Amino acid sequence: MGNERNRIILVDDEPGIREFLGMALNKSGYIVDTVADGIEAINRMENNLYDLAVLDIVVPTLNGIDMLRRINEKSPETSVIMITAYASHETALEAMKLGAYDYIAKPFRINELKKVIEDALEKKKRDRACLRLKREMEKKYGFGHIIGNSSSMLRVFELIKRVSELNVNVMISGESGTGKELVALAIHHSGIRHGGPFVPVNCGALPESLIESELFGYRRGAFTGALRDKKGRFEIADGGTIFLDEIGDLSPHLQVKLLRAIEEKRISPLGGSEETKVDIRVIAATNKKIEEEVLNGNFREDLFYRLNVIKISLPPLRERKGDIPLLASHFINKYSKEMKSDIHDISCGALSILESYQFPGNVRELENIIVRCMALENADVILPETLLNLVDGKDLVALDTDNYPKVCLDSLLNHVERQLIYNALKASNGNKTEAARNLGISLRSLRYRLSKHEIKTSQAHL
Repeated sequence: MGNERNRIILVDDEPGIREFLGMALNKSGYIVDTVADGIEAINRMENNLYDLAVLDIVVPTLNGIDMLRRINEKSPETSVIMITAYASHETALEAMKLGAYDYIAKPFRINELKKVIEDALEKKKRDRACLRLKREMEKKYGFGHIIGNSSSMLRVFELIKRVSELNVNVMISGESGTGKELVALAIHHSGIRHGGPFVPVNCGALPESLIESELFGYRRGAFTGALRDKKGRFEIADGGTIFLDEIGDLSPHLQVKLLRAIEEKRISPLGGSEETKVDIRVIAATNKKIEEEVLNGNFREDLFYRLNVIKISLPPLRERKGDIPLLASHFINKYSKEMKSDIHDISCGALSILESYQFPGNVRELENIIVRCMALENADVILPETLLNLVDGKDLVALDTDNYPKVCLDSLLNHVERQLIYNALKASNGNKTEAARNLGISLRSLRYRLSKHEIKTSQAHL
């Protein structure tokens, strides 16, 4: 500790004790300031930053308890150790309640004080590191990447906060693209297991022949090509969280093995006879209606109950359209930096189109659309014309003006007209005469509208 040159303030009204303790702590490598009364100590602390304060309870002008209160207000980052010749249970209890690290009664050995000081500074160092890590994790993985102010998302945020501090398994349900892995990351990195690993496994992406060895590992020689031992994802996640995405795709055989691993907290690698103990939290996710899968016999009921201790259901984007402006702004800000783009906004007309879109791909699709718009847009804002080339017309619906009163009517009418023309040309394989007839307008009128909306027949045909 001493070589880190921590700064200590020592407050005692006895000159001999101040001199002795000051010299002893200086020899241990600390920078020590000694003062005789409480007011002088507080004045020193207003002008200097101290890592630790050693306070005598009974000193002139301001006693140790009052000093502790002032330190809590003005310098809460300073650790405090109390010393006194008048030890009492009540005084000790009050000091500890006010946040003192420890309380030592005179007479004491200098090594005893040094040990308490070392422990206090070590705790301070750990607390700082933990706070720094937590802030970094919150910035990277916390709620910052899960955007929404709708009532449904606020309920999700509240559930994340509650479950993050509980050591229980969690089931996250929701359509593809709703952000299930982001929720799992937020639970892990804001919770009691944030210091451990977060290990994701996409159960739907791995072939049946590989997923068992991927989850539980294998021993050398377990099968052709197993040239060395390999840890499985369960063992890698020990002390942290394993995220099993698309859990509904697991075969009945693997469901049995998974259930055993969760119940017994032990795993057996392929080709091995020994068992390895693991301490993990399981977060599972599915885009299936897992309760129906249980009723239909496709998913084990006992495994479902092991995983579904706490359930978090993510709403599709079409059911929280009030979040679309917030999400669009978030993605524009994010990618304007990454892509070094001059685009920092979205036009009212383009936003109206987004709000009328059904988003079968949910938030992931919205993010993809924003990125593509920013890559193709020539203006400094995202315009309706650019956006309409990137969304599927069949998923556009009329806006509910009761919920969206600030609709840009001209932009919306232009958008509808353009989409109808585009669909008519596509249906006629690019034949303008047939398209005009199907639209109930003249060929001349169609040509005017093609020019107005800058629609190329070849693009519509594609």
